[in-house]
Amino acid sequence: MDKKLAELVNPILEDLGFEMVRVRLSTSAPSTLQIMADGRGSPIGVDQLAEINTSISTILDVEDPIAENYTLEISSPGIDRPLTRKKDFDSYQGFEAKLETTELIDGRRRFRGVLAGIDDDEVLINLEEGTVGLKFSWLSEARLVLSDDLIKQMLQKNTKIPVLNEENFDEIDTQIEHNEE
Repeated sequence: MDKKLAELVNPILEDLGFEMVRVRLSTSAPSTLQIMADGRGSPIGVDQLAEINTSISTILDVEDPIAENYTLEISSPGIDRPLTRKKDFDSYQGFEAKLETTELIDGRRRFRGVLAGIDDDEVLINLEEGTVGLKFSWLSEARLVLSDDLIKQMLQKNTKIPVLNEENFDEIDTQIEHNEE
């Protein structure tokens, strides 16, 4: 069902200038249809989320792909975003992530380490014991781990506000005190 919904929603998002990150229909009652979208190089604001909501609600009302009642939830991926596309693993190479697989690999399904990109159909992750390649199709869940470096990178990428250099704090305080005298 998620795949069918993704095929319905993706062209709308693309027409609006956004990329689909994830479509997920929860099976718990009441059902929730979560659609996660990303801006192409810029963050999504409330106005854009409302625009996406209006457009997607219209097509869902016309096509009526979900038989039961559900709540539509439109969101952006956030800083500790899920990694759902191969390009995500290249884009966030060097950042810490948690990966979970459907297959048991060397006695485990959960992996936490630093992303090392993609090699053909394998996601590479640096673990304490070395670099491991996990087939992309085996991943059931993948998410960035929130860290100071990730926050700084997102701020620099998504805003025009420069990240403060903490080394200059004492110098700034000194100048302010000197000017007050």
